[in-house]
Amino acid sequence: MKKILFIALAVSMLASCASMRKGSSKMASSPYAEGVKDDGIEVREDVRPVVREEVEESSEPAIVVREEKVKTVDVEETTETIFRYYVIIGSFRYIENARNYKTELISEGFVPVILENENGLFRVSVAAYNEEQPARNNIAAIRRNYAKYADVWLLIRKQ
Repeated sequence: MKKILFIALAVSMLASCASMRKGSSKMASSPYAEGVKDDGIEVREDVRPVVREEVEESSEPAIVVREEKVKTVDVEETTETIFRYYVIIGSFRYIENARNYKTELISEGFVPVILENENGLFRVSVAAYNEEQPARNNIAAIRRNYAKYADVWLLIRKQ
C-alpha cells in the first residue's frame, strides 16, 4: 500500500511540474531560446564561417614621444655620435644628478649618454638609433625586462 501511495504521489508531482508540460515553459519566450526545440533539446546549426578579426592588442602602455633639440654632454658630437632617435631613461634638472644616475645605469649593464635640451634639462639616454623602429623595440624590451624603468620614452632629435 505504501508503494502505491508513493508512486501516486511521485506521478502527481511530476504531472504538476510546469517544466514538464509542453508549451508551459518560459524558455520559449526567452531571447536565448533560439534553436531550442519544445522537448528541451537544443539544436543549432551555424552555417556561417567563423571570421575572426585579428586585432593586435598590446598590454604595454603607449610610448611617450617628444621632439627636442639636444646636444651630447659627455661625448664629443661627430657624425658618428649624432643620432635621430634616443631611448630616454631619466631626466634631471642638475647635471650631477644625471651623472650619478649614469653611474648607477652603468653598474646595471647599460651604456648611458647624457644629453642636454634647449631648456637646460639633462636627459639620460641608454640607446640611440637613426631609425625609429629599433628604438621602439628597445623601449619595449627595457619595459619587459626592467619593471622599474617602465617610464622609458623616445626622444626625437630636432634637426
